[in-house]
Amino acid sequence: MGLWAITAVNALLVALFAAVYAIPLPERDPGWSTVVEYRDGRPAYVFLSPDDKWRLPIELPRIDPKYAVALVALEDKRFWSHHGVDPIAIARAGWSDLTSGHRVSGGSTLSMQLARLLEPRARTVPNKLLDMFRALQLDLRRTKTEILEDYLARTPYGDNVEGLESAAWSYFGHGAQQLTPLEIATLLAVPQGPAHYAPSPANAPRLKARRDAILAKLIAAGVFAQVDAAQALADTTPVPEHLRPMPRDAPHVAVSLRARHRDELRIRSTLDAGAQALVERQVHLRAPELQRKGIHAGTVVVVDHHTREVVALVGNLDFADSLHGGQIAMYDRARSPGSTLKPFLYAIAIDRGLALPEYLVADVPSQYGTYRPRNFDNDWAGLVTLKTALSRSLNLPFIDLLQQLGVEPFVGELERMGVAAARMQPGQYGLSMIVGGIELTPLEVAGMYATLAENGVYEPIRLVATPPVAPQPIFGSGAAWLTRQALSIKDRPDFPRRREGNGMPAEIHWKTGTSFGFRDAWAVGSGPQYTAVVWTGNVDNKPSADLIGSEAAGPLLFDVLEGLADTSRKPAPVVPPDDLALVDVCSYSGHIAGDACEHRVKALAPIHSVPTAPCPYHQAYDVDRLTARAVLPACHAAGHDYDRKSFVVLPSSVNAWLAERNRAIPEAPVFDDGCAVDPGGAPPIMITPSDGQVVTLLPGVPAGNQVVPLAASTRAPTLSWFVDGALIGTTPASQRVYWTPSRGKHQVVVADDAGRKAQRSLDVR
Repeated sequence: MGLWAITAVNALLVALFAAVYAIPLPERDPGWSTVVEYRDGRPAYVFLSPDDKWRLPIELPRIDPKYAVALVALEDKRFWSHHGVDPIAIARAGWSDLTSGHRVSGGSTLSMQLARLLEPRARTVPNKLLDMFRALQLDLRRTKTEILEDYLARTPYGDNVEGLESAAWSYFGHGAQQLTPLEIATLLAVPQGPAHYAPSPANAPRLKARRDAILAKLIAAGVFAQVDAAQALADTTPVPEHLRPMPRDAPHVAVSLRARHRDELRIRSTLDAGAQALVERQVHLRAPELQRKGIHAGTVVVVDHHTREVVALVGNLDFADSLHGGQIAMYDRARSPGSTLKPFLYAIAIDRGLALPEYLVADVPSQYGTYRPRNFDNDWAGLVTLKTALSRSLNLPFIDLLQQLGVEPFVGELERMGVAAARMQPGQYGLSMIVGGIELTPLEVAGMYATLAENGVYEPIRLVATPPVAPQPIFGSGAAWLTRQALSIKDRPDFPRRREGNGMPAEIHWKTGTSFGFRDAWAVGSGPQYTAVVWTGNVDNKPSADLIGSEAAGPLLFDVLEGLADTSRKPAPVVPPDDLALVDVCSYSGHIAGDACEHRVKALAPIHSVPTAPCPYHQAYDVDRLTARAVLPACHAAGHDYDRKSFVVLPSSVNAWLAERNRAIPEAPVFDDGCAVDPGGAPPIMITPSDGQVVTLLPGVPAGNQVVPLAASTRAPTLSWFVDGALIGTTPASQRVYWTPSRGKHQVVVADDAGRKAQRSLDVR
């Protein structure tokens, strides 16, 4: 009989063991809340789970170890040694229930409680046996750590809050990594009866009594050190009466990152909690003023340009403003950047030996085909240095510079600095791209200006941790330094008026931009550590007369950079980098000094690409002492004495502009009759008409009242104009000639005294 019993018991054990491994475990994934975290692991934004719960996953190393000790001491003393079912606890619970005449304790282990959380069912004896079987399954097929983590992640805490981490944030406003004894006791009290103990004014007395009772038990069990226990008993912190809102910072970033990382529950961003809070506060303070001006959208990007990590990112002025597209993340939307690309053309041109900051350049009316650029203020500056042209954001000098460099090479450099290749199709852009005729996202602009701040070396900016990418030099450190010096000038039109009284943060270089039609206002700048981009405008492209970079974006840029600045840091000395050397340049023009330049100064230029073209403004000629006229060597007359004299010869377009403004024009050489100017010079550049231009005659208006202006730029003293081979007139190069048009296709030719020509076609209809 005994043998049969032993055999039956063994068979039962074998069957039970087989069932433990044969029967599938309960489903472990209830659907979690996705968390976008700050760089230090704190939640920035918590999403509801698919079933609308606050249910954050748990990792045991991320919770206060005292909580786990307290939980085991209170709920399941032999958790770490039993196999899911604790016979001693069940026997003690049964004896207590029998002697008291009612149910006192169920003897459930944490594994059995987890089984009930995974498969909720009524508390009956058969279900209790099923819980025990499931607990045995869990213990044999899962580690103790996994069981404890699953239990802590599913514990009910009232309302739609599940799990220890969710409860810590909802109850106390912080995570479960560090908990006080009172907080531990509170979090142990609520799951024993969420309906009776969850935070609410009505439940507060019950919760306090239960918390204090549990605290006493834990102190008696020696869970807390004596010092902690004494502090806990003296702590008068009330129990929570309301649930706190879960963290929901940086909503645009959170939505974007969750869409890009769908398989991750915890998405660790590069955002810094302090920097994000500061930027959001500054945006909140500026938003009402912008909205009163009809500006309803804006974005701010802040990058640590040393690491290329995005430390703060605000997607729009008001996430809740559905009327004006507040939920659209504008930092990832391509917009016209206005003049913000000029510093990069400046740096690349210097790096390639095409220009120096001291170059004298012309800012006078000009035309490129049918394109007639103007400055923001509809005025012209005449002759200025390239450095001044950048600080004042003049247009024509940079259109000229882009024409020298080439549009396609510049587009290629933008691609190398992270601009999306899909928007960089060959032949898509013209010269107007340098003044806003292209679209870039604020994130792309941030990456470019971080490159400028880091001496011309590009690395992709990052919003999450990614494998390192090899740095890519775009331009030299010398060119970057010279560009930053130009952008650090404070006496310029885009300096915000509000800063005139209190100045600006030290060591900042910046650029503003305004798109055509007042649809986009930009301000971009860098300090010693951070690069910031501010864009304001409207999602629907609605213009506003107040959408000016220096006014609608500049103040916010300075507020952000000043708020992030390390005020304890001493400004670094201004020292040019090693790849710059001093070279002789013409004191008048800033170009490399030629033989005709009488006065020279030193200027910095990149060692590897010092410009080679001599000063184009100075020309030296032999002047006859008797006639005071200039002659070429071939025109020397026997018996005459000559002096070598240097002249400043300006393009005729500049002379014309100076004459219109009644400004002094440098003395030009007057040549002896029959002695032509140097035939080796450049041919005239025709300004009007543009090539292929169509002129439409108005019916009923005399042709004499519909004349076509003819103008060109040259350094020759006179120009002759021909239409279809017929001479229209010969005049000083600074004057325009007017032609009375006739219907048909015509060829317009301009020639200087040396026979150099330019021609264009014209269609009159």
